[in-house]
Amino acid sequence: MDAGRQVEQWFCEYEKDITNYLVYFTGSLDVEDLVQETFLKAFQSFGHFKFDANPKTWLISIARNTAIDFYRKRNLWLILKEKLVRHSSGKEPAITEEILIQKAESARLLEAINKLKNNYRDVVLLRGIADLSAEETAQVLGWTINKVNVTFHRAVKKLNMLLKEDEQGDPSFR
Repeated sequence: MDAGRQVEQWFCEYEKDITNYLVYFTGSLDVEDLVQETFLKAFQSFGHFKFDANPKTWLISIARNTAIDFYRKRNLWLILKEKLVRHSSGKEPAITEEILIQKAESARLLEAINKLKNNYRDVVLLRGIADLSAEETAQVLGWTINKVNVTFHRAVKKLNMLLKEDEQGDPSFR
């Protein structure tokens, strides 16, 4: 199968996974360009793909590197803060209480994830959000499976601690 057809097939199979990963990785819903860039790079690098590897992990590796490269050129944290301020400023139409609660919980989780150090954040996004196995995560990050498991355990512990601190500091939880 030629590169174009294979990457097109992968796009059909994995585009949603790549999009979801990039949404959580970047903290933005506007990831279409990054998704397109990911599959373009996959097409351009098709000759380097080892067919004994999982294409999903290869594509997520490309997506991760694409996002890192993109946000190196821009200041991710300033952009993210601006978006959070805009979304919390009340400019959105009236929505139900349930959706508000979900948004608040998602924002709290995203904020806690962004407080993690980079290797904890990466493993939480890959294992917890992108739902990759330990083996697949190890492939993406270039780590051993043991390092992935230990780091994920520590990251989840730290994430839970951050979320509990947030609950204790938030008067709406009392």
